[in-house]
Amino acid sequence: MSLATSDVNYTDLLVQALTRYPGREAFVDGDRRLSYAQTAARISQFMQLFHARGLRPGATLAILTVNVPEAWMAQMAACLLGATFTGLHPLGSVDDHLHICDELAVDMLVVHPVYLERGLALGQRAASVRHILALGPSGDAEDLLALADPFPVRRLERRACGREDVHWVAYTGGTTGRSKGVEIPDRALVHQVQTVTTSLGLPENPRFLAVAPISHAGVLPIVPTLFRGGTVVFQRGFDPAKWLACVEAERINWSFIVPTMLYSLLDHGRPEDHDLSSLETIMYGSSPMSAARLAEAHEAMGPVFLQAYGQSECVSFATTLRKDEHDPLGNPQLLRSCGRPVLGMRVEVLGEDGRPVAAGEVGEICVRGPGIMKGYHRMPEETAQALKDGWLHSGDLATVDADGFVYIVDRKKEMIITGGFNVYSREIEDVIAELPEISAVAVIGVPDDKWGEAVKAVVVARPGEQVDPARLIELVRARKGAHQAPKTVDIVDRMPLTAVGKIDKKALRGRFWADQERMVH
Repeated sequence: MSLATSDVNYTDLLVQALTRYPGREAFVDGDRRLSYAQTAARISQFMQLFHARGLRPGATLAILTVNVPEAWMAQMAACLLGATFTGLHPLGSVDDHLHICDELAVDMLVVHPVYLERGLALGQRAASVRHILALGPSGDAEDLLALADPFPVRRLERRACGREDVHWVAYTGGTTGRSKGVEIPDRALVHQVQTVTTSLGLPENPRFLAVAPISHAGVLPIVPTLFRGGTVVFQRGFDPAKWLACVEAERINWSFIVPTMLYSLLDHGRPEDHDLSSLETIMYGSSPMSAARLAEAHEAMGPVFLQAYGQSECVSFATTLRKDEHDPLGNPQLLRSCGRPVLGMRVEVLGEDGRPVAAGEVGEICVRGPGIMKGYHRMPEETAQALKDGWLHSGDLATVDADGFVYIVDRKKEMIITGGFNVYSREIEDVIAELPEISAVAVIGVPDDKWGEAVKAVVVARPGEQVDPARLIELVRARKGAHQAPKTVDIVDRMPLTAVGKIDKKALRGRFWADQERMVH
């Protein structure tokens, strides 16, 4: 039976996770090591302080912070009080954060001292924010840790809630339009814990390295790890050398990274110089992975890779490509796939008529099941469109093969129409990424008087390598045909990235479309 359809709610799982193993090590943050008992005690103190400051069911707490245990504790304290939490990404602007605070009527803002100046500026502009609490002494804001100290330690208890009650509002990256607040209900978070602990092959005694921002998707592996009595090791930002050193020193056995992080590990980290024998699982997702670079990583780091495909609107993941399905020699084609549906989720590739497409035909990935969002916050029209006919319409275009493996070809809004032909950027990117001199690639459509849109490749060279645009164009022409070959190639030092580490195609396209009356997509 799925936990998401039972009487078990997310606070049940949270309380169980924090109280089963009181003496074990829950968190590592630099030189600090916190037990489960210490973590539960701190959350109980945060809850009492937040309640004293007026945080109630229906209110919203926002965090603006680096990865530290107390940031996660603040989120969970809000959840146990029946309030909603949201994350403000450190790479976002004050205007971005103000939009979120105003839209959610954020009542309480928790900031790390390194972002205090921004937090104070936000507090002056956001009318709803009544409390700004710093995660440590700062001089200009109240110290959350010191304020919580006098409160007695109390036993954590579950909170009754409905399956549709919203615990978290996660904002999309806005790579294809306006950022939207995704309302994530209890049932979706419960199903996410169940998926990670049972379907994704979590190590028996997990030691998780948290490097992706816990203000966003990086928070999702924490409760499953603690539920299994494991340890979460925090890093404040991604550095390939520090990531590899931490895996070796802390005997990390699993982590979650995005593709750009893996490319950096391969190009700058020198994994062969580190003892990575403890590493069992590297879960990757958030954006498409180059099959060529994935094969390279498989050779360098071993059979540890597992893909989890989902999005903010589907936090429990829709499909997974298991570790044993990553087989660069026996079945290299599967490295281009995002896998097959996870337990409890139904996934179909649907055509414009709402019916499943035939094998090999392009349609939209649509998902239904307990792991999807409740809706977009205060956006009823967008919610109705995204959840049409009970399906979550992902916006990802894909094909499916005879064995049920799904292959993403593009975002619906990023498909290029050139001379009347539909061109899918992922297919071209996979070809270009096979060139040994390429570190990263993004294919976009740019305005063209003759073709409407022209295909452009934007590439980053590997250290010490040179890119020959003519060779690149000819490779694509030979493999995919003249209409899919890039008309131009831009070589850049680095790609613009979104707050969660995805290549920002919206930013890449923006400078080419700025003077146009409209973008084709």
